[in-house]
Amino acid sequence: MAVVSLKYKSKQGTLTAPGDVDPGAMIPLVTTTLSSSTANVTFSSIPQNYEHLQVRAFMRTNYSGFADGVSYRINSDTGSNYKAHFLRGDGSSASAGVDTTTSIFAGDIAGNGSGASTFSTLILDILDYTNTNKYKTMRDLIGIDNNGNGYVSLFSGLWLSTNAINSLTFFPTY
Repeated sequence: MAVVSLKYKSKQGTLTAPGDVDPGAMIPLVTTTLSSSTANVTFSSIPQNYEHLQVRAFMRTNYSGFADGVSYRINSDTGSNYKAHFLRGDGSSASAGVDTTTSIFAGDIAGNGSGASTFSTLILDILDYTNTNKYKTMRDLIGIDNNGNGYVSLFSGLWLSTNAINSLTFFPTY
């Protein structure tokens, strides 16, 4: 995978002076750019003072096929505590389904079988990630295009835990 960025949306704030950041703006917490192949990307020690998180990523794997998959785990949880729904289209057909596994499948990303400079784009929203009174919900939009051959997918997910989210690990699925 290539560039992965973790962002937040502030819970509160006021603008008090020129140059202050809009409290509704998205501001990077961390950015990771890989210089070599790695098995996964982990964001740990995620600050707990924001309302929502957003991950924006440009990704590619060294999988030999056209597309690989990318999944993620929350707080290193490998139990069967994840549920997901998806819609997927490729320009000529569409599919939908449900997934229940030990991680959340975020969608298809470019592999080595796609064009040399082809990357996939992911936008993942994690809502109320610090709220310890409810399960965590997330949604993502992901796509890959290689000169008209590709996919776009929309996923909604659920982590069956009331724990606050303090780490995310992304890894290739196939």
